[in-house]
Amino acid sequence: MRLGILPLGRPTFDVPYAKSKLAMMLTALDATDHDILGPRELLFDEVATLAGIEQLKAENVDQVLLLQVTFTDASMVVAAAKEFQQPLSVWAISEPRSGDRLRLNAFCGLNLASHALRRNGRQFSWLYADPEVEIAKDLAALLDGERCAGTLRAGPVPDATDAGRRIADTVRGQRIGRVGERPIGFHTCDYSSQAIEKFSGVRVDALELGDLFASAKTATNEQTLALRGSVEKGVDGLSELDQEQLDRSLRLKIGLDNLRNEGGYDAFAIRCWPETFTEYGGAICGPAGILNEAKVPCACEADVYGALTQLILMEVSGTPVFLTDLVDMDAEDDTGVVWHCGQAPLSMCNAKVAPQATVHTNRRQPLLYEFTLKPGVVTLMRISQADESPHMVLTAARMLDRPMAHTGTSGVLRFFDPVDDTLERIISSGLEHHMALAYGDHRVTLRGVAGAMNLPILEI
Repeated sequence: MRLGILPLGRPTFDVPYAKSKLAMMLTALDATDHDILGPRELLFDEVATLAGIEQLKAENVDQVLLLQVTFTDASMVVAAAKEFQQPLSVWAISEPRSGDRLRLNAFCGLNLASHALRRNGRQFSWLYADPEVEIAKDLAALLDGERCAGTLRAGPVPDATDAGRRIADTVRGQRIGRVGERPIGFHTCDYSSQAIEKFSGVRVDALELGDLFASAKTATNEQTLALRGSVEKGVDGLSELDQEQLDRSLRLKIGLDNLRNEGGYDAFAIRCWPETFTEYGGAICGPAGILNEAKVPCACEADVYGALTQLILMEVSGTPVFLTDLVDMDAEDDTGVVWHCGQAPLSMCNAKVAPQATVHTNRRQPLLYEFTLKPGVVTLMRISQADESPHMVLTAARMLDRPMAHTGTSGVLRFFDPVDDTLERIISSGLEHHMALAYGDHRVTLRGVAGAMNLPILEI
């Protein structure tokens, strides 16, 4: 078989480490009985990837394998899917839970890819595995088409309950401010304001990032110093950060407060990168965490459905909610890792650790929070668009008392079903990469809410 490969990566991650992992992937592929064709270096941008696609088209390959070496958005995955009718596969690699930064975050790339391919009606096979372990059997199964993603779909609309109707009534009429467009290739963050208002009664207003930046710049020194004093009571290490960047970050929180007061917003979906770093000069993650703790949900990457999911789960749980990525699934340990850069509510901090003020792992600007999540039963939920119409995806797990998996805000959890089964269902459902997390088992109430909103439900 003539196997075409496209090694996908981003230069904002650990490039030397990514290159070493790619070398291992290539060694494993070269050991197969296939002709391996195409680029053998990381494709960091659209120009390089499109050139790689043209190279594979000229080689007349029999199958295309996307090597998800680091996190990437799904734009080039979709481009490849449209260019090739041949069988398509994705191999994403795991990384150790080192307690340090996420050096690759390849699982999240697989998550975005599976959602985008599902939305585009494209069948694909997939593998999530480290090339350093014995990989020959799994790799052979992947290339032989034995690891094809399923098409798991939501079931019927559950019965509405009185509690569910009360929550639906509370949510109806609330407002989300979407600040900036979603990043390119983040099909997981697409939304229809008309569809959202139809089933939930929540209105979405489109604001510009410039509105937030302008609002932040009106913050007074007195307001900023008062906010800093409040933050300093909850986290250590503010004085160790770049103080000018910290000041700008804190002013973003005041800017969000201003927008909220002016527009009457109950939640935000914010384009958090790259412009907050490259144009404004301070992170939105810490300010989002502060508002999340205050029960004003803030979804990153302009994820409007993520903000809506947070609103619903917050009303059900009565507690702050964390919009998180699933970044690892380990069959041997039977656990997964939830993580985000540093915006979890402080009330979710493990009592054994002191929360720290820190910088973004890739952009190196403050303010972010760093701590491990406390142990306990958690509910994870998402209003998903993986199929033609919105539906609720629901599961529960137990957060374990484990050391920090990765810097930022992260936790290790064990699902109630074996992690391999849960992972299979996640990929087969085309689930988006963000899920909302709240402490406690709220599945019964959420089923009633789904019924009240006429949402089909999928339990994974």
